[in-house]
Amino acid sequence: MIYDLNTEIDRERLTKRITALFSARKVVEVKVYQPKRTNAQNRYLHAILGEFAMQTGNTLEDVKCEYFKKYCNYELFVRTKEYKHIGNIEVLRSSSELDTAEMTTAIERFRNWSASEAGIYLPSPDEEAYIAAIEAEMQRHRDWL
Repeated sequence: MIYDLNTEIDRERLTKRITALFSARKVVEVKVYQPKRTNAQNRYLHAILGEFAMQTGNTLEDVKCEYFKKYCNYELFVRTKEYKHIGNIEVLRSSSELDTAEMTTAIERFRNWSASEAGIYLPSPDEEAYIAAIEAEMQRHRDWL
């Protein structure tokens, strides 16, 4: 069950539920609900990654993995996984695992780096006409991205 602690009624419901569980000495897990990224965020991310790919001649996959995940957002995406016979290796976390706040942070880091270090301006989310133009251009170049 999800409780929105911004509302009085949900705070009361949660208090009653916790009291009942406490009295019954149950084993519980408390987890903070983090909304996953939105479809709008996903569309926007795809567009700016595509724009960077077209501007630099890289594939969309290379931009996503090497620039966006590994270089600009290492601590958000790179995880160490231990394998029995080969030891520890780095693996990339899927962007679908990020919540909206993490995705916003990752996108802003990439946009800032792109402008300051690569000299490539990437539009902000509210620049709908620019984003639509990028999407149209990506469609024309889909065989190369």
